[in-house]
Amino acid sequence: MALAKLVWISPEAEKHIAYCARVSSSDQNNPEYARLIAYCIKHNHWSILEQANMCIEINTSRAISAQILRHRSFNFQEFSQRYASVQSCETYEARRQDDKNRQNSISDMSSEDQKWFEEQQKVVQENSERIYEEALAKGIAKEQARFLLPMASSTKMYMNGTIRSWVHYIQVRTDPTTQKEHRDIAEKIKEIFIEELPIIAEALGWI
Repeated sequence: MALAKLVWISPEAEKHIAYCARVSSSDQNNPEYARLIAYCIKHNHWSILEQANMCIEINTSRAISAQILRHRSFNFQEFSQRYASVQSCETYEARRQDDKNRQNSISDMSSEDQKWFEEQQKVVQENSERIYEEALAKGIAKEQARFLLPMASSTKMYMNGTIRSWVHYIQVRTDPTTQKEHRDIAEKIKEIFIEELPIIAEALGWI
């Protein structure tokens, strides 16, 4: 299952952005616009990037989706545990707490501790899923039964925003200070951005 994939993007997004950027020009349809976009980005004229949108499908856990939802310039649609039953949970690696930065963790745990952490996640997931299914069998509503589920429960969400918002999101969430699981999603979105918007990506120094 892909961490992130493109759902849709404004047709000819870069061309459309350049057309709108030339609103005060008599030559709005000029086919040469790479230098224009590069100039605007260099001089922080970010508003032109609000003239096109991109929507991404993200597959992750409830713990990580809570971080993503903090980006309030986007519009979201997320899998609802009120209406559909949860099918699976995500399993994550063990990392040691950074003693100097409480927002960071370090991947140097022993293989023994890694195995223990993975096994304990499975125990929690299996017990939670069993009790959750028992609750549903008793007729308890999904919106109530979901309180028995862990934060590692799988979820799917759609994240729609302007290209300007995506630039900011990628810049912030590909930074090493972002939790690795979230950073992996942002890196995948960055790959999609570069493929779909190569002129803007190059102007940003991403290529």
